[in-house]
Amino acid sequence: MYTWEFPPLIAGGLAMACYGIVKSLLKKGIDVDLVLPTSEMLYIKFRKVEDVDTLPVVFIDPIKQQEYVSQSFSNISEKVEFIGLNVIPETYLCPEEIETYSLIMEKTYQEKLEFTTIEEKVIHDLSQYLVGDEDIFKKVKEMTARAYKFAQLLDFDIIHTHDWLTYPAGIISKRLTGKPLVTHMHATEFDRSGGWGNARIHNIESSGLHYADLVFCVSKYTANMVLSQYRVDSGKIRILYNAYDVGNIPDHRDRLFKGPTILFLGRITLQKGPDYFVEMAKRIIEKNHDVHFIMAGSGDMARKLLHRTANLKLRNRFLFAGFLNRKQVEEILNSVDIYVLPSVSEPFGIAPLEAMAYGVTAVISKQSGVSEVVQNAYKVDFWDIDEMTRIIQKLIDDPIHCFEMGLAGKDEVFRIGWDEVAKKLIEMYEELN
Repeated sequence: MYTWEFPPLIAGGLAMACYGIVKSLLKKGIDVDLVLPTSEMLYIKFRKVEDVDTLPVVFIDPIKQQEYVSQSFSNISEKVEFIGLNVIPETYLCPEEIETYSLIMEKTYQEKLEFTTIEEKVIHDLSQYLVGDEDIFKKVKEMTARAYKFAQLLDFDIIHTHDWLTYPAGIISKRLTGKPLVTHMHATEFDRSGGWGNARIHNIESSGLHYADLVFCVSKYTANMVLSQYRVDSGKIRILYNAYDVGNIPDHRDRLFKGPTILFLGRITLQKGPDYFVEMAKRIIEKNHDVHFIMAGSGDMARKLLHRTANLKLRNRFLFAGFLNRKQVEEILNSVDIYVLPSVSEPFGIAPLEAMAYGVTAVISKQSGVSEVVQNAYKVDFWDIDEMTRIIQKLIDDPIHCFEMGLAGKDEVFRIGWDEVAKKLIEMYEELN
C-alpha cells in the first residue's frame, strides 16, 4: 500500500481514511506493508491491530535496521523523527537512487514509440508527466523510484495506491510484478481546483485510473466524476465509502464560549468553500450578539479571508485557529455546537463524521459524498448562503433541537464503522484473484 499520509503524519482526511482501512484490514487477518514518503528507505510492516499506533518500521539497509532496533523511543514522535517523517510529507533520495530511477524510466518508457494497448501508452506518458523541478513532482518521482525496489524486495498479492501522488509508484509496481493494481480515488484534481486544474496532475490521475485493475471511489459523486471526466471503464469502478473510527469521546463538553459556537474545520482552499462560511457568519453575527465562529485549518485562501473578516469588522467574533494537530482537533470538536462543511466539491468528507461523533450538529454541502451516507445532518447547496444562514439561525434559536439533532447524528456515526468497509474491501480484493 502506497499513501502520502498516515497518522501521526496528517495533512487531511486521507491520513484518517488510511488509518481506518489498515486497522480494519488487520482485524480481518490481512497483512499490510505500507510505504510513505520518508527520508529513509523503509516500509511499515503491519501485522497486528496495535501496529497502527506503534508503526513497526523495517529499513531496507540492514545496518540502518540494526541501528533502529537498538534505539529506545519514549514516544511515537521520536520514532517518527528518526525514520524521517516530517509534518509535511517529504522524501529525499540519494543520487544513486535518482540515477536508478532515470535508467528504469528510460528503459521502460522508450522501448516502444508505437503502442498497441492503453497500458503501453500510460507507461510512456508517465515519463513526461513526472519531468520537472517543482518540489511536489520531485517527491512523487522519488517515491516512484523506490517503488522499483519495493516491488522486487517485498512479497505481496495486491498493490493499493491512494490518490495521484502514489499512482505512478503503483503503475511501476504492477509493470514490474504483474500483480493487480487498485487505485483509490479520494479526491480528483477537479475537486481540488474547482476546474481543470494542473494538467500534469490530471494526466497522472488519468494514467493511474486507466492502468488500474479496479478503481475505488469514496462516493457515487466521485464515481460520476471519474466516469465523466476520465472516461474510465465503468466495469472496474467500485464505491467504497469512508467511515470514522470512533475513539474515546468525553462525557462532557469543555466550552470555549458561553454562547453558540460554529466551526469550519478543513483546508482553507477553494474546494472547501471557506468564503461562503465567512459570508454566512457576517449575517449571523449581525443578528446575534453572543455567537462565535471559528475557522480552523490552513491554506492558500487564509490570508484573503483574514482580510475579509477584518473589512467586515467581525473582530473577536470570528477567530482563526490555524492548523490543528490531532489532539487539538478533538479538543475543539468537544467545545462547539455546530459544524459547517460548505465544500464546493467534496468527494467524501470525514470531518463531518468526526464532528457528529462528538454530538456536534452538522450542516453539510449537498455537493459532498458524505451527504450520501448520513441522514441526521442538514444538507444545503454550498452556494446557498441564504439557506445556510436560515438553518444556522434556526439552530441558534432552538438550542434544544440543535442538541437533539447532535445526539441523533452521534448515534448514527457510531453505526458507521470501518469493519463493514473492510468486509466490502476484501470482497473487492478477491475479485482480483
